[in-house]
Amino acid sequence: MARSVENDNTILSSTLYKILGLSLRLSDKLVEVKKQRKPDSTLHENIMRILWLAREGLKMLQEYVIPFVSNCVELKVLAYKLRASFYHIFVLFRNQPRVSNMPGWDPDAVPTGQVADDYQHAIHHSLEGGPVGPPPGFEAPVSALSLSFLLPAKDYLPTANQYFEEAAELADKLLWGSHSLRLSVKTEYAAFLYECVHDANGSRSLARTTINEVYEATEGMDDDMFRDACELVTVLGKMMRRGLGSSNTLHSKAQALITAPTAGTTPPIGMENPI
Repeated sequence: MARSVENDNTILSSTLYKILGLSLRLSDKLVEVKKQRKPDSTLHENIMRILWLAREGLKMLQEYVIPFVSNCVELKVLAYKLRASFYHIFVLFRNQPRVSNMPGWDPDAVPTGQVADDYQHAIHHSLEGGPVGPPPGFEAPVSALSLSFLLPAKDYLPTANQYFEEAAELADKLLWGSHSLRLSVKTEYAAFLYECVHDANGSRSLARTTINEVYEATEGMDDDMFRDACELVTVLGKMMRRGLGSSNTLHSKAQALITAPTAGTTPPIGMENPI
């Protein structure tokens, strides 16, 4: 998408490339934190990096992307989805009151000097091209005060939920049922409902409805989009079973939806290789 708008809007294209790079870094850090449970300096450093990246990504998105995609289709859906995603991160790590089981910031868990020294060393070598100074809010010593300066602790849940609703509504309006970007919006929204809103039934219902819409879609897909759709439908199938016993009827239906159709059935165009 960044490449497609390069000739028409170089600033928009450049910003999309920056958000892409930022999102890849952010994804890696989120995986690291999800695996961590010990409140040491590495965990705190990763949480600060995550919040900083999400904050900066949201700022670029709101200033240089969303105002310029009103006449676009896929890019507009992507922008709305990213906005919800950044707020999803705020809910996971800085919501007050806490609503997720992700590890949080505990300034008393490790010595302040250790956190500061470790973080300054990491940021010193984080980017190619030589040493750089820490971003605002990361100046030593690292403390709960500096984290509040970086991103205040408050209730981000209502805004995040509103943004997911808007992204899902836009995806339903502009994209067909099996479009991989539309599936991406619904997949993260289902995860958000389960992990942050604690609406397990709503999450499973959204996953089930989305899978049904994939199989009802008649539009064709190219190979890349088909592979993405396969992966996302598999994830959605797992979400349908999340928190349920193996004998539950939803479990059986999810299994049926992600298995091959019986002989003699004709899949929709673009879905000849069944998900």
